[in-house]
Amino acid sequence: MLTGRRIVLGVTGGIAAYRAAELVRWYVKAGAEVQVVMTDAARQFVTPLTFQTLSGNPVHYELFNLIQERDIGHIALADRAELLVVAPATANLVGKVAGGLADDLLTTTILATRAPVLLAPAMNSNMWANPLYQQNQARLAAAGFHFVDPVVGLLACGWEGQGKMAEPATIFEESVRLLSPQDLAGETLLITAGPTREELDPVRFLSNYSSGKMGYAIARAARRRGARVLLVSGPTALEPPAGVEYCGVTSAEQMRQAVLERLAESSVIVKAAAVADYRPASRAGQKIKKGVGSRTTLELEQTPDILAELGGKKAQRLLVGFAAETEQVLEHARRKLEAKNLDLIVANDVSAADAGFEVDTNRVTLLYRGGRVEEWLLLDKLAVAHRLLDRIRALRRGEPLPEPGCAGQ
Repeated sequence: MLTGRRIVLGVTGGIAAYRAAELVRWYVKAGAEVQVVMTDAARQFVTPLTFQTLSGNPVHYELFNLIQERDIGHIALADRAELLVVAPATANLVGKVAGGLADDLLTTTILATRAPVLLAPAMNSNMWANPLYQQNQARLAAAGFHFVDPVVGLLACGWEGQGKMAEPATIFEESVRLLSPQDLAGETLLITAGPTREELDPVRFLSNYSSGKMGYAIARAARRRGARVLLVSGPTALEPPAGVEYCGVTSAEQMRQAVLERLAESSVIVKAAAVADYRPASRAGQKIKKGVGSRTTLELEQTPDILAELGGKKAQRLLVGFAAETEQVLEHARRKLEAKNLDLIVANDVSAADAGFEVDTNRVTLLYRGGRVEEWLLLDKLAVAHRLLDRIRALRRGEPLPEPGCAGQ
């Protein structure tokens, strides 16, 4: 996803400097070319050899190294960068940049670059809360700098509070967003994901095998492309993507209420959740006991049809549904498209080993209002998400769609 993109990573002097090594691994794994710039203080915590080994490039830290300056230097670093990240960013570094100071290789590179600059502060919680620091950060934010704020946690000083550097995965996610085309800016996507659970008694429930991976991939991709994302999710083992507005629910009725509460804010609705079609007609207040040789009949009733309800309320919104089927996939999907007033439905055979609920790949067919059909071959779910968002963007803007047919690899 970052193949060939050029990132300059600045590392300053704080205990969180060791976590910058993990961030380098994230960038390199995604295909980026990483140049690391270290301050003198950073080298007291981590050796340059660590970053050179992980990045595959020499580490830069001397402002007046004539041999190095001839080849790369702070101006060449600044010009080459497509994104400049500082992690960790100390209060000292933020203060110097806010004051326009440039007294080492990192600060001169920051002031010379025209690339976006992303800062991940890390410091003692009192330093973080200090009005002088907050003024410095606000000044930089107003000037167009980007921040991933620290989180609450146990700090190196023994205190617990806000000041711990954000997780490398979170910084990476924001980096990808800053390097992605913001072609969904201005859109608010309401996305549902995962299964629902319908309780039988206090310890048992009816559910399905949905992992939430497809819905979460769509949420992640949409956030990277500039959309505001409202993610309503049933129970999953997944971490919500950084930057999305997350609402966790359990039952179909809870999902319905959460979706309707957010409906007015949305411009696009993507219903990727596998909502249970049935629930017990009554819930036992205590655990149902098993008798020797006994048989039990379970009476079920239908859950609310959220997608059909949205189809009657969509107004100018774009409504996208999913059809997880095991047989007659296109026939069932086409009926669902028409019956629920959808603009587009994504159909797939979840009985396939490589395209079911719990795997990272999918093979889907898109059916549009008006009869258009697109069949996509096997792709990873994030690739499916981006391709689906391409179609959503085109429909929202009235742009022509690609020629229908098979696509994928």
